Amino acid sequence: MASSPCGNTNFDSGLEIKTRSVEQTLIPLVSQITTLINHKDKPKKSERTLAAIHRVGQAVSVAVGRFVAVGEAIAAENQELKDEMSQACFEARRAGDAIAQLTDVGSAAPSSQVDARVTVFSDRTAMVKAARLLLSSVTKVLVLADRIVIKQIITSRNKVLVTLDHLERVSTFQEFVQIFSQFGNEMVEFAHLTGDRQNDLKDEKKKARMAAARAVLEKCTMMLLTASKTCLRHPDCESARINKDAVFHRMRCALEQVIEIVTEARSCGDSKILPVSIYNGIRDFKSSVECLRENLYSWSPQDMGSQLDVLVERTEDFTDSPYTSHEQRQAILGLCQLARQEAQQLLQCWIEAQSAQAKQPPEDMEVAVLKTCQSINDLRRELHKAAVSRASDQLKVHSEQLSLRALKAAGAEGNLEAVAEYSRTLTEQKEQLIETCRLLCHVSGTEPLEITCIHAEETFHVIGPQIISAAQTLALHPSSKIAKENLDVFCESWESQLCDMALLVREINDVFEGKRGDKRPYLSLPRPGKHSANLKTSKPVKLDAEEQMSMAKLGLELRLLSSDVDTEIEKWDDQEHEIVRQSQSLASMAYNMYLFTRGEGLLKTTADFFHQAEVLSEEGLQLCSSLRTFAVQLVDEEKSTVLTEMEKLVALCQQLQMGGKTPVQGKTAIFQKVDSSIQTTRGILTVVLSMLPYCNKLHRKHKSERCSLDSPQDWRETQDTSTPVKEESTLNVKNGSNGFGVKSLEQHMASINLLESK
Repeated sequence: MASSPCGNTNFDSGLEIKTRSVEQTLIPLVSQITTLINHKDKPKKSERTLAAIHRVGQAVSVAVGRFVAVGEAIAAENQELKDEMSQACFEARRAGDAIAQLTDVGSAAPSSQVDARVTVFSDRTAMVKAARLLLSSVTKVLVLADRIVIKQIITSRNKVLVTLDHLERVSTFQEFVQIFSQFGNEMVEFAHLTGDRQNDLKDEKKKARMAAARAVLEKCTMMLLTASKTCLRHPDCESARINKDAVFHRMRCALEQVIEIVTEARSCGDSKILPVSIYNGIRDFKSSVECLRENLYSWSPQDMGSQLDVLVERTEDFTDSPYTSHEQRQAILGLCQLARQEAQQLLQCWIEAQSAQAKQPPEDMEVAVLKTCQSINDLRRELHKAAVSRASDQLKVHSEQLSLRALKAAGAEGNLEAVAEYSRTLTEQKEQLIETCRLLCHVSGTEPLEITCIHAEETFHVIGPQIISAAQTLALHPSSKIAKENLDVFCESWESQLCDMALLVREINDVFEGKRGDKRPYLSLPRPGKHSANLKTSKPVKLDAEEQMSMAKLGLELRLLSSDVDTEIEKWDDQEHEIVRQSQSLASMAYNMYLFTRGEGLLKTTADFFHQAEVLSEEGLQLCSSLRTFAVQLVDEEKSTVLTEMEKLVALCQQLQMGGKTPVQGKTAIFQKVDSSIQTTRGILTVVLSMLPYCNKLHRKHKSERCSLDSPQDWRETQDTSTPVKEESTLNVKNGSNGFGVKSLEQHMASINLLESK
């Protein structure tokens, strides 16, 4: 066999791809290369096939050349990576040239010359080695480029830390304003870089940790402003100094956590290791029990007993809590006892089967396995019910924020005794919320949600004492507007965390019911733009209590509807369908509008909000157009149903569009316009939500009918004509076609490894 044009090369298996951008960049390349080498030898190659192979090889070579040019430019700008990057670029260019040489089988060359040369047809091993070298070197270039992104984040963090140190030491308002303006610009840059990084991460656990850290930074930025101003105005006030120090400390911790996630570093005192939850314990126990059906010797009786003991011990977080009702405590204890009994029965059957040297579990053991799993499922259901019901009850109690209102009033009156009394009440509520977060963590069901529960617990733990110290400062200086503003900011953070907790409960329920439990990317940190250049926003319009409650309620309904739309979208097999993509876009924009009602997200002003509503209405009208096209293929009754709903959607979108263009002035009029826009958007999502399952059902039905009309070919004809090397029309590199559809990069790599082994 002819030698490889690339020579012998070791594939760098140590390159771990951690971001979606790197993976998505590689997939089209992997697809085309795998298409080239994953073909069957045929005695006769058509001219069209030869031309297609030649064109793909040349296109790959040209694309690699451009890619390498970019890599070399990056190497020239970053001396610390120059040697590694240059070597990787050299290997990529060499591999691209080798592939071009191996695929030089164009129809212009005589057939005898093609057969005499070393080509993809005569030396499959050479092609595989060239492909492996190309993928290895291109991956290395991308991973090295990714290090530069990490370096940018670290550099940005360092700038923020330096300015933060200066900000902490200022002694005059003038100096503070100047440095805080610089700090704001640096935070915008840091938020932009970390937001992009968070969305690019593949690991959902890391994304959740990043989201939690960025949420802390967002809230701390405003707290830092008011706490510092309060301390400058009242420099001798001990409670103001304590409050300020706590904010600076928390901000530094959050900055450090972001860098730990980005660089995958671990500090000696890293407290972010997830606690072992009951949900994970139940999952592992059930998995081990069910494995006994396949292998009686896969587990030991002692391990089963000890694992169940640990599981039951963890339920003490529920049963030992003074806030658990007597009925729930008895139900949990009863189910624990039942699980022990069923496990004991299983143990007896298991030992008997092993004594009889049975190869398969007998019938009585099968029954015991089912009963044990059922008892564990019942325990999980009761624990979930206890945690969620307690969280819901506490959210209802806190919905009116009576303790915060009383604390604010006592501080404004300068009543230190009343502040102390209401502080004790708030501390007790804080402890209840912390314990509830721990119980929710036990039943959360996914690691990202566990991390969110831990973040909520930490937030309540930190914010509670800060509210109390801010209230004490106000009580000592009741006429101070800055002290009052400071207390308001900390109270708003508490209220915001309660809203987040309500969404968390909803997401935990979704996981329990088998719906998607992934969290949306957190994008509420300020990004560069005309509304956030210096973290300055227009002076907020103060809403009264009734308006705030109305806005919060409408916003939450919008959030829940957008979540329901996402859930329905996931049920579609064809995720690239126009109806799916446009519905997803509507849900995403509605979610941005929901964040606006909380004073968060990318929409900073009412002008932003109304513009978003206008864009949403246009996207809704595009969806109507797609629905009209979809209805063409339907029978009369089906078409009528779709068109009727489409007409409702058109009317609502036009109403939203007209409302957004109507000029208004004054606080009341603007509030009514926002309120009307949210209600209309809610109506749009409601119609979309009603149509999605119906259209999905019809889409599947008609797709199935089309498939059934396709006549099967004769097996010999299929065998003769099948070839993995596609014709020119399907090997278009320019449009980035991916012959494998949606497959992971690891699957593509496995295919190439398998080919080489053969």
